[in-house]
Amino acid sequence: MRFTSKIVHSDRRDPIEHGSIHKPIHTAVTYAYDDARDLAAVFQGKKSGYTYGRQVNPTVTALQDKITLMEEGIATAAFGTGMAAIGTTLFALLRRGDHFISSSYLFGNTNSLFNTFATQGIEVTFVDATSSDAVAAAIQPNTKLVFVETIANPRTQVSDLVGIGDLCREHNLIYFVDNTMTTPYLFRPKDVGASLVINSLTKYIGGHANALGGAVTETGLFDWSGFTNLYDNYKKGDVSGWAIQQIKKKGLRDLGASLGPEAAHHISVGSDTLALRMDRICGTAQRLAEYLDGHEKVRKVYYPGLSGHPEHDRSASLFRHHGGIFSIELVDDVDCFDFINKLDLVICSSNLGDTRSLAIPVAHSIYFEMGAERRASMGIDDSLVRFSIGIEELDDLLTDFEQALA
Repeated sequence: MRFTSKIVHSDRRDPIEHGSIHKPIHTAVTYAYDDARDLAAVFQGKKSGYTYGRQVNPTVTALQDKITLMEEGIATAAFGTGMAAIGTTLFALLRRGDHFISSSYLFGNTNSLFNTFATQGIEVTFVDATSSDAVAAAIQPNTKLVFVETIANPRTQVSDLVGIGDLCREHNLIYFVDNTMTTPYLFRPKDVGASLVINSLTKYIGGHANALGGAVTETGLFDWSGFTNLYDNYKKGDVSGWAIQQIKKKGLRDLGASLGPEAAHHISVGSDTLALRMDRICGTAQRLAEYLDGHEKVRKVYYPGLSGHPEHDRSASLFRHHGGIFSIELVDDVDCFDFINKLDLVICSSNLGDTRSLAIPVAHSIYFEMGAERRASMGIDDSLVRFSIGIEELDDLLTDFEQALA
């Protein structure tokens, strides 16, 4: 089955009480067993079942299965947020003295998290991920993992996903890809050799700004048999499942960054229309970026769908569409705050991936804490405004941009 047919019907492929087509919201935290031996067997991993709500929940399991289908992986662990998914995964797999490589064009909170890991004895090197050569130059004897985003937020650089995948395969490194900006509908990181895939479910997959969530999916491509940071307790069954088991047990259980059943249900229902929304969103983003490119009050437009974008050809070869976000730099005599305030249909907000179009002054908000020097190294100008395009009619959004710029 194709993408939407597969995920829309995923819940009902397993029997659900009363003929429901959605997995119901299971709010119970505790699960009872008539035979104490069965409970022990579930705890020991000898039998499937549910133990405690911080670790497992039937509604969350159904969502995990749906994300696994989307990414064509073998298993998924869901978390309370996308940041929890990234942090918990690194916490579970890396140890003091390890080194990992990350794209320098990184979401602000992820950048902050990685710098925190560095203070705890896990070294990180930030590189220009648009070039696999830069990644290769950063590899050390203690390097365990490479982390990249598909399309960077907010400047829309596109990582050298194929080249880095080949490099990770050659050096036996975990290839951890953040697919949030492209989603499994536009791109599957497994196709370029990704070991683990992160999605912020809060964004496009949930799509309606009504639930927080994150997920990490095991693709089955990495050979975990030689990875020294896995505990013997989790080396059970097929080797491809060892790491995701440790992420769930040592990560999710120990840190407790659980996804609640209500949020899981909202995300699951929202995900049914992912393909429909992304087709509309990306088509509108393309047209708006083309309109703004060359506008007398816009100095620069950053969007992979424009032929002048440095990674335009790469984006076209990898992704179904070029994504739903773009950023602009305004000319010197236009104040970014005044411009955003003049927008009527477009909302000033820090989220992205919503059904509504959103705008934010990047340097003064989500990237303010990292400081001017770090922003400059990432090419983030003080006038930079990021847009996350929604599902409104194109003509209405064009009218809004026209009147605001006027």
